[in-house]
This record gives sequence, C-alpha cells and structure tokens, in this order.
Amino acid sequence: MQVTQTNSEGLKREYQVVVPAEELDTRLVERLNTLKNEVRIKGFRPGKVPMIHLKRLFGRNAMAEIVQAVMSEVASTTLKENGERAATRPDFQLPEDQAEAEKILRGDADLSYTMAYEVLPKILLADFKTITVERPITDAPDEVVEQQLRQLASNARSFTVKDGAAEEGDRVTLSYVGKLDGEPFDGGANDEAMVTIGDGTFIPGFAEQLVGVRAGDEKTIEVTFPESYRATHLAGKPATFDVKVKSVAAGDAVPVDDELATRLGVESLEKLRETVRQQIQNGYNQTARQKVKRQLLDRLDEMHAMELPPGMVEQEFESNWRQVTADLARNGRTFEDEGTTEEAAREEYRKIAERRVRLGLVMAEIGSRNNIEVTQDEEQRALAAQMRQFPGQEQSLLEYYRNNPDAIAGLRAPIFEEKVVDYLLELVKIEDKPVTREELLRDDEDDRIV
Repeated sequence: MQVTQTNSEGLKREYQVVVPAEELDTRLVERLNTLKNEVRIKGFRPGKVPMIHLKRLFGRNAMAEIVQAVMSEVASTTLKENGERAATRPDFQLPEDQAEAEKILRGDADLSYTMAYEVLPKILLADFKTITVERPITDAPDEVVEQQLRQLASNARSFTVKDGAAEEGDRVTLSYVGKLDGEPFDGGANDEAMVTIGDGTFIPGFAEQLVGVRAGDEKTIEVTFPESYRATHLAGKPATFDVKVKSVAAGDAVPVDDELATRLGVESLEKLRETVRQQIQNGYNQTARQKVKRQLLDRLDEMHAMELPPGMVEQEFESNWRQVTADLARNGRTFEDEGTTEEAAREEYRKIAERRVRLGLVMAEIGSRNNIEVTQDEEQRALAAQMRQFPGQEQSLLEYYRNNPDAIAGLRAPIFEEKVVDYLLELVKIEDKPVTREELLRDDEDDRIV
C-alpha cells in the first residue's frame, strides 16, 4: 500500500492512495474463508465450499466491503501517524470510470483513490485565571413578590357568567378576526378566545377596549403590535380585530391569605411568600449566570486566535443561514424589512459561524484536557425531560433518538457546555455588581449567547 501526501495547505490535507490488487485479494481470501463456515450452499457441506465458487457468489459484495474498510483504515492510520485529528469526514474520490471500478471489485486492478479532509488546529489554551467577569446581582423586591401572589390569587378565581357590562377583572369570551390593512392575516383568528381584562396577557390595548361590552356585542378593536412581538411579520404594525362577544363573566374575589396558600398546596401564606420569593430569585440568578456566561465566552473568543477548518465554518454557516431564510419566508419578511441587506446579513452570520466554531473547539479542548464528560445519567435525564414535552409520543421519540446519533449529540452538547462553564467559573475572577431589577432583566442584544 502506498499513501502519498499531495497537499498540506493550512488545515487541508490530501493524499493519493494506491492499494495493490494482491493486497486486496489477500483480504478477500481471508474474508471468504470466514464466510465459508457461515454460509449454507446446496450441494456442499459446511466449510467445504471451493474458494472459486465463493468468489463467484460473494466476491463482488465482499470486495466492496473490503474497499470501504481499507479507506476507513487508511484515514485512521494516517491521522494517527501524523498526530492529527480530523475536523470533517474524509472525502474519498474513487475512479469515476465504471469499467475501472468493476475491475477493482473483481480483483483485477489496484485500488487507487484520493483522500481529502481538514484537521483540527492546535489549540494553545489561555490562562483562565486572568479573566475577570462581572456578575449582576439583585434581590427579589417585595413589590414583585406581592404582585406574583396577587397573580396567583387571580389565577385561582372561578368565574360566573353575568348579564352586565364587562369591567376590570372580568373575563370576556369572544371570537375575533385580525386584519392588516383590511385583510385577514394568518394566525389572526380565534372562535373561542378568553380575555381577562387587566391581566396584561393579551396584545397591549386590546383588553382595555373590552370594558363596557356585553354578550352579543360586536365591535372593531384597533391596536399596534409591539416592536418586540414574537411574530416578526406583525411586529410594530397597526391592526384591527373584528370582535363578537359571546359572554362576560365576573371572577370571585380570592384574597391573598392562608386559605389561598392551602389551595395551592402550601401550609401557610408565609411559606407561600417564601416559595414565590425563592422562585423569583432563582430566575434572577439564572439571568445573572447567562450574562456572566456571555462575558466568559466573549473573553474566550478574544483570547484564542486560530485558523479555523473551512468546512466546519461552512457547515455552521449553512445551518444558520437556512434557518434565517426559512424564518423570513415563513413570516413574509425580507432582509430590507429587517433593516439590512442579504450581503450584510451573510457577512454577519458568517462571523457568528466563525465564533461558534472557535468557541466550540476551545470548549472541547478544555473538556478533553480536564476529563469533563457527560455521564449516562445526565444524558438520560435530558432525554426524559425532552420526552415530557411530548406526552403520548414517548416511544416514537425514544426510537428517534436511538436511531439518530446526531440527535443524541444535540442533547449532550448543552450539558457539556454548561459543565465546562462551571469548571471555568471556578478559575476566573468574579466581581459581584449590584444592579436594579430593570438593569438585570434588560434584554439587550449584546446578551445573546452565540
């Protein structure tokens, strides 16, 4: 066997490989000798089938398997001998001429092919102890705790249909058709909507216009979708809703007291208050961690300059780009609607892809050097959590993950990332910075983790 390197530019590697027909034939004879003890052929006792007969029956398929095995072995051996790790799956270019390919499968010609792949760069990890990050901290304010308690009381109310006009706190059952510029839009209709006036869960300004309506009333409500509305094709746009009121119901008063706590499974109001405060605080702490994590990833990105495997960057970019263009198409938007151009967006998302690949390589290296792994129990807990989101589909979901290694890798990746972050947070310097609740919860674009 002859393996000759023909390209070593940057992280790209290319080889010309020639495997003599004699070597392939030796492997074929070994494979067929094993096979003759396994197959049952009419007219021959087990293990007594002549080699020439075995070659005629199984030689072509066995040689195809041998060719695949040889290519895999050559790639593995070449990487090991060079002390390199592949960044992408090797690309094998076999003879395109069908007649030549048939000669190889018959054992009448040498196997000659090219092998190309990219290797992972050498990563020199920075001194993480030199990193300083700020952790925003704040306590759950009493007024937020009390507001949450009042919301729990409101959610615990029962409603009774009434004949009078709708008032603050009443629940209005209605049907509506939403329109943009007089035309109905997708997802803008509902025949059985329930809107509680004053709970703030509907489009701003919608519920307030229901004050005074009665069962049987029809009216047109005018609103403007928030700029941050999740459906981007509606964000910031004025709309109308043609409404038909079906019923108006008044909610009973549920005081915030020990009885409410008991109804919610807690022994006293004080215990309920403590529980609510802790839940709010846990949310604040998680938000603070995300902001710390963003700073940490920014510093890792800055401290690790390296050549990136072009194939990995391209795969990451294409995956992101397909999602971006699909989202725009689904929402009827263009790049111009988003205040940019396709060219500028491509440049931005390519930089994001480069950042993600760079951070992925650095995080993987940190995990490898420090024996950070995702345990089987952690993987199973993640799978169980995923299955709970799809009740009734547990078995099909389980089969999906069993048959898709990439899907399991997708479950393991965020767990691994958080474990590496935990490891780094033990090394870096963390400075606590008191902030207001509003500052902590400010949803700046800079706080995205990419």
